[in-house]
Amino acid sequence: MTGEDYRAIADELAAAITQGRLRPGDRLPPLRRFARRRRIADSTAARVYRELGRRGLTVGEVGRGTFVRTAPPATEPALAEPGGHRIDLELNFPVLPGHDALLARSLGQLLQQGDARAAALRPGTAAGTPAARRAAAAHLARAGWAPDAHRLLFAGSGREALAAAFAALVPPGERLGVEALTFPVVKGIAARLGIALVPLAMDEHGVTPDALRAAAPLRAVYLQPALHNPLGTTMPGARRTELAATMGELDLCAVEDAVYGFLRPDLPPLAALAPERTVLVDSLSKRLAPGLTLGFLVPPDRADAPDFAAALRSGAWTPSGFALEAAVRWLGDGTAAAVEAEKRADAAARQRLAAERLAGQRLRTDPHSYHCWWELPEPWRADTFVAAAARRGIAVTPSGAFAAGAGHVPNAVRLALSSPPLDVLAEALDVLAGLARRTPEDAGAE
Repeated sequence: MTGEDYRAIADELAAAITQGRLRPGDRLPPLRRFARRRRIADSTAARVYRELGRRGLTVGEVGRGTFVRTAPPATEPALAEPGGHRIDLELNFPVLPGHDALLARSLGQLLQQGDARAAALRPGTAAGTPAARRAAAAHLARAGWAPDAHRLLFAGSGREALAAAFAALVPPGERLGVEALTFPVVKGIAARLGIALVPLAMDEHGVTPDALRAAAPLRAVYLQPALHNPLGTTMPGARRTELAATMGELDLCAVEDAVYGFLRPDLPPLAALAPERTVLVDSLSKRLAPGLTLGFLVPPDRADAPDFAAALRSGAWTPSGFALEAAVRWLGDGTAAAVEAEKRADAAARQRLAAERLAGQRLRTDPHSYHCWWELPEPWRADTFVAAAARRGIAVTPSGAFAAGAGHVPNAVRLALSSPPLDVLAEALDVLAGLARRTPEDAGAE
């Protein structure tokens, strides 16, 4: 059979999916059975299934089969824009009532002071200003650890700080280790930088030391020890100590994503255990508000560390002068500390609500996190559940959006808890709990 012939079969199945004759969640026949029905070779049937997967119409699950997706995914399926008339449990935008006025007071003072206003209008640099470095170093400190203010660098956002860290540590074509379930933005950054991602096996405590050894050689590893996204879990101290030792054994540098670390100020970062091998990245967006972007990058404490400032400059990832000057005030006058304290209380309240409304379900999380991981009951599949939730006006994210590789994807969804008001969140969780108690067939019949 020619290439055009297998594509014709794929086109026929694609039409059945788009016209609704094959519905989201439907399972395609096993490959050999499909080949016999069509009177084609097994290899041709495999090409048809691969073509459907390439188009984003189906998803394969090891040991379960090939299923119709909810819809063709976008280039970055977990990076949807906020908006629309829906309850958003897909994206985390923690902004609490009254915080806009609190933040505005500091901005008003900035605009009234001539010297500060003039400084804000100048371009920012990776090194920032001495005042910005002192304020950021003092504010990022937690659990006995504090960054060296002289070495601290700034980026336009946390994502840009990650991009600079990867660019400095991993040349194009080289390998970056990542957790098997990871922050989706990392996949996009790696693709644009020409970096190969290597998924690392995880257990209930996170990446294992043996996974690092098995994946060697790596140029670096990306980790989220505190309040992992998407799992919401926190790596225990013993595992952090083991990983720090393994990094030394393998001469490996880690990029530590600490953007949610402010919700667990009682825990020191991995950078405290391996300062000479850890690049710590943080930002203001989760601490204060998503529209207030400023990234922080703390390089490893070693003389031969790469030039991260050069990476920030060459990537055009340096901050604006206004963001730096605003941050100096928010961090220095107690505004940021007050906002973060309220968010810690808010995240804990939302976790209690999720535990109450989803009682009996298999949830993985940290009681201080703004998101949780829901392992769905049989016979639900992630794509089918997402589609059923969407029909009820609720957006959640399927596990496949976080998979770093093409292997088995857990049958789970991530719930981002921070965006809706508490009463709306409670209503949405009740709807999802009721949905999980039904079958996909019953839910789809409504």
